[in-house]
Amino acid sequence: MTRLSVNINKIATLRNARGGNIPNVLTAAINCELFGAEGITVHPRPDERHIRYRDVFEIRPVIKTEFNIEGYPSDKFIDLVLAVKPDQVTLVPDAHDAITSNAGWDIPRYMLFLKDVIFTFKKAGIRTSLFVDTTPSNVENAALTGTDRVELYTEPYATLFNTDAPGAIGPFVTAAHIARDAGMGVNAGHDLNLDNLRFFRQNIPWLEEVSIGHALISDALYLGLENTIRMYKRQLSD
Repeated sequence: MTRLSVNINKIATLRNARGGNIPNVLTAAINCELFGAEGITVHPRPDERHIRYRDVFEIRPVIKTEFNIEGYPSDKFIDLVLAVKPDQVTLVPDAHDAITSNAGWDIPRYMLFLKDVIFTFKKAGIRTSLFVDTTPSNVENAALTGTDRVELYTEPYATLFNTDAPGAIGPFVTAAHIARDAGMGVNAGHDLNLDNLRFFRQNIPWLEEVSIGHALISDALYLGLENTIRMYKRQLSD
């Protein structure tokens, strides 16, 4: 079974636009699990423009399935993760002012840095995942860092899907095979939605987890959060 982890950053963005606590991020996290999500993902950024560090501490005690924290491993982020101890930490190479994650790690370039960070997290009992593109050498080198999983950066797949679905999925199937053969689990995320998710999962049936935020929360504006989560789960069930 491929797990659905709902990224609730966009709910925090809406809250922060007005101030106060509407919509309530903690309630949203609880409801996502109640409606069937198998995990909650947050991505606190240095400027706290959506999820705030305080949110992360408040969400952790109420999560009953799986808590995934994404982010660039700055000293402040590392301290946060070690204090909160989520089930999984997903490391991304984002600049501090990036609008969204838009590239995977250049693993060879950051090999020593990533090895050290991953060792620190694994020593604390936290599963690690590295955000990577489908370049075979990057996936192969990811295994050398000691990471438990890779998260495939799926924007290129989503961009090409409507015009050439077989061509879009090909590099991801190859990368997923390389990761599995190297003993790593495979996650995926970025621009996955109700149109392209089923085809992605059908071609990589050993996919462990997808993390979806922007599309899912946007769909929920029209379809309702509970219904939307159930619809996404159905795309993962065949």
